[in-house]
Amino acid sequence: MIRRADLQLSLQFADATLRDQLPRHKVQRWLCAALDTPAEITVRLVADAEGRQLNRDFRQKDHATNVLTFDYQQTPVVVADLVLATGVLQREAADLGLPVADHAAHLLVHGALHAQGLDHVHDDEAAAMEARETAILRGMGLHDPYS
Repeated sequence: MIRRADLQLSLQFADATLRDQLPRHKVQRWLCAALDTPAEITVRLVADAEGRQLNRDFRQKDHATNVLTFDYQQTPVVVADLVLATGVLQREAADLGLPVADHAAHLLVHGALHAQGLDHVHDDEAAAMEARETAILRGMGLHDPYS
């Protein structure tokens, strides 16, 4: 885990629906818990329409997804954009019976791990990434997203 001083965070609310539930200090705490090296990360919360457009343009998938990670550099500093679609985030949190902030914490940890090069395409990668997410979230007193 890195110190807050080692994270340059830009927090953008294109969709301000969750502004009160995702204060900067919490977003920063969640990201720092997931990062192993200094980072420059932009977190952008968007309406589902923008999330869908980005997913379509960059992943050729025509639907909004919960989090998109655009990783530009991994060393010596992680440089990435994380985009969360607020509608998807809220629906998933409700379906899981979780507070929106807790689910956002999971998605930001997930995105930060992707930004550092972790992936879940293959079963062995998925198991390792899920174990890491679980440990990070439990370390912050949050839920195990895979239980």
